[in-house]
Amino acid sequence: MTLEELGNLGEAIGAVGVIFSLVYLAIQIRQQNKIAKAQFGNSLTQRLYDRYFQTSKDAEYAEFMALDWNSDDLSKVDVWRIQMALLTYLVDLFDVYDKYHSGLVDRSHLDTRMRTLKLGVMKTTLARRVWDVWRHNRDAVFVDWFEKEIYDGNFHVPKLSERGEETMNQTNIRR
Repeated sequence: MTLEELGNLGEAIGAVGVIFSLVYLAIQIRQQNKIAKAQFGNSLTQRLYDRYFQTSKDAEYAEFMALDWNSDDLSKVDVWRIQMALLTYLVDLFDVYDKYHSGLVDRSHLDTRMRTLKLGVMKTTLARRVWDVWRHNRDAVFVDWFEKEIYDGNFHVPKLSERGEETMNQTNIRR
């Protein structure tokens, strides 16, 4: 075997090695993506678990969650807390929606949150008012999807009662 033939053989072996390396790298990337997706899913599940656990162990928080969020008799503190809870739900939903559409989590995480919101919390007057402000932070595709899912495509902001308007003015939300 000549030196040139040995060089060609070495190049051929090197090319096969590069191909095997690329295949191995592709397998590693696929596995890493699966691990990342699982970690995102786990962190999203942990968020819900923490919220549920807090409700079960903290009597004051459980009482707050059990309030009639559509009542005209809410204190300004309750109104503020409800609005912050609603914002938490929306921000969580925004995050899950974006992760789902990026392929980082499966649809079950999004469906779980939507089923919870469809139970009625987003149909309250306060929730509609919060959504009316925050809907402008999302693109039209998300807004259309959300309003179709939650409000059957018929979103409107109800007027507050006189007492409700007075409470809203005391919460320092409008500046």
